[in-house]
Amino acid sequence: MGKKGKEAARERREQRRREVTHLRTVPYEPHQRWWDHLERAPARAVAVVTGANRGIGFEAARQLALHGLHVVVASRDAERGQAAAERIRTEAPGDAGVSVEWRQLDVADAASVEAFAAWAAQTHGGIHVLVNNAGVNFSKGADNSVEFAEQVVETNYYGTKRMIDAMIPLMKPSPFGGRIVNVSSRLGRVNGRRNRIGDVSLRDWLLNDDCLSEQLIDEMLVKFLEQVKQGTWSSNQWPQMYTDYSVSKLAVNAYTRLMARRLSDPSEGEKIYINCFCPGWVKTEMTGWEGNISAEEGADTGVWLALLPQEQATNGKFFAERREISF
Repeated sequence: MGKKGKEAARERREQRRREVTHLRTVPYEPHQRWWDHLERAPARAVAVVTGANRGIGFEAARQLALHGLHVVVASRDAERGQAAAERIRTEAPGDAGVSVEWRQLDVADAASVEAFAAWAAQTHGGIHVLVNNAGVNFSKGADNSVEFAEQVVETNYYGTKRMIDAMIPLMKPSPFGGRIVNVSSRLGRVNGRRNRIGDVSLRDWLLNDDCLSEQLIDEMLVKFLEQVKQGTWSSNQWPQMYTDYSVSKLAVNAYTRLMARRLSDPSEGEKIYINCFCPGWVKTEMTGWEGNISAEEGADTGVWLALLPQEQATNGKFFAERREISF
């Protein structure tokens, strides 16, 4: 892409950024606010946001609370989670009436997820919205270390999968459907122009619904981690930018599509919509504050997906800036 092409692309991105900024100011019509029309107690819809003590997770929790949902700020660090919940309460406008609480949760720990699910069932009888935001990335700038690849994959993919599996049984039956939103990244696209995996057969299998399975995803991750241990990963056609993070998000995207297919034929009143989105290059601690948009902007598409009016609800798709993008 030449200089003029890059400038045109940059202008298109800025134009879309301005459009989304405007859309965020447009209030939902009363009939669109499905979370205000629940037939069963509690009066408020319950939303769980993982990794919500900072960055995109904090912003997602804050925005959902301001829209009127009861938000559970889930955080591995209990002290930071408590502080984040208090900050949402104290910084909200006086007439907002936000409802928020915090709970300790480590998505990389199966026992922690099990305990959280038991607490959610006992305290709230279930949930309506799950935003899987918790994640890690240890590469910054031009660095592309895979030193912590196992931790990255365990948290970003298996942690997300663990939460989905634990929370689906707790999704409250509703004519509006439960909502699961997975925070992902364009870096995990199968067929992106840059940073895609080089194995053509694997790309085809991942994009073919008849081939896509948990086993395929697991085998891909096992192969990647084995090559990391052997020191051969860089010559085996894995993404070359933030490799471990990109592979983990590739797995998240694939699992989102797989779960959407599994949830496509529910019993009456038990519909669950699951989608993923890329927040963009966001100025957060994870990016070393090198992003080009704020956490408030980055969280927007995830909040939008969680709150989509029933007639607009979609399933198994990938979004950025409130628009569908390809996997």
